[in-house]
Amino acid sequence: MPATRAGPPGQAEPHPALDSAGDSLFRPILILGTLAVLIGGVLSPASAEWPERPITLVVAYAAGGGTDTVLRALAAEMAAASGWRINVVNRPGAAGGLATRFVGNRPSDGYTWLGASSFNKYARISGGSDLPPWRDWYYMQATTAYGSWAVRPDSPFKSFTDIVAAAKAKPGEITISTSGAGGQWHELAAVVAATAGIELRYVPYGSGQLAALAGLNGEVDIAGGGVHEHIQFVDAGQLVSLQQTGPADIVTGNGQVMPSLTKLLRGVESRLPPNATYNLGLRRDMPIEIVERIQRTFVAAVASEGFQETVAARNFAIEVMVGDKADRRAAEFETVSAAVFHRLKIPGSHTAAELGLPAPEQFDSWWPPADYAPLPLAGP
Repeated sequence: MPATRAGPPGQAEPHPALDSAGDSLFRPILILGTLAVLIGGVLSPASAEWPERPITLVVAYAAGGGTDTVLRALAAEMAAASGWRINVVNRPGAAGGLATRFVGNRPSDGYTWLGASSFNKYARISGGSDLPPWRDWYYMQATTAYGSWAVRPDSPFKSFTDIVAAAKAKPGEITISTSGAGGQWHELAAVVAATAGIELRYVPYGSGQLAALAGLNGEVDIAGGGVHEHIQFVDAGQLVSLQQTGPADIVTGNGQVMPSLTKLLRGVESRLPPNATYNLGLRRDMPIEIVERIQRTFVAAVASEGFQETVAARNFAIEVMVGDKADRRAAEFETVSAAVFHRLKIPGSHTAAELGLPAPEQFDSWWPPADYAPLPLAGP
């Protein structure tokens, strides 16, 4: 499989998440073609006076990680496109649960937004929220990101194979940093370890960036996180890449290779959950005229030159998803990850049945659930 050079990644193929029977659950969905239509909407008189004061975007993870990077760049471009004042604050904890509860308890008037990753699926799975995304939230997807493992140059582990051998010799002793217990990089690391037949010890930090710094500082054996959180250190020779969950090798600007896990671990593609996505979350009972204004501004911001440059510099991939397709994907993400957490026996996680979700192989016949109604948004 050919390598891909770091830089503008273009449109990414959605990474397939598979159910317990090994059948593909996700279908590629291409949404970028709707950008011009969404941007060109007309403001309704009912929402013309909004906003009359600053908006607060509450990011569910600590400053410096992928979620924070994407959402801050997005907020800046949305403010530039609209003239709105958007303040960004971080409220990390409980795999997104703290920020979810905070925004969920604010008035649904359009002045408080949620900055989430992976459709905020971990908030319910980890017990941090009891609000189903298709009933209480509306998420808009901007980008995706790949997971990554890396080590210091002086590490005794020089390759993914070395890690597997050491972990088999000393089960549970090799440490890896994650963005938080029960979060995206914890889930991906646990699936990779299970597929390789090894046990690791997971050390949670407040963000993917902090997890990367933990590896850089020698606090853990392996730095877990995302490609976008590791690539600058790999490029500078401060970290050595062991694997990343993209479909092909990535070559940095200085020629350092971040090898694709698909070449290192047979059969892993059929077990990996979806890669990380970054989303803007709105309360679903927000006035629809305001939702439409926010969505048009969101899509314009994603298409802006400034946001595209941020994405390219950090090796994110643009993948816009809105409307009922985003609602469906939010439910799919929860369904797949609830099954993965149950299979891996990750402590504190709720099962699909406890969350009112089907087994992954039953998702197509379950969707849409009885309490789902698509938002009456104008346009596609």
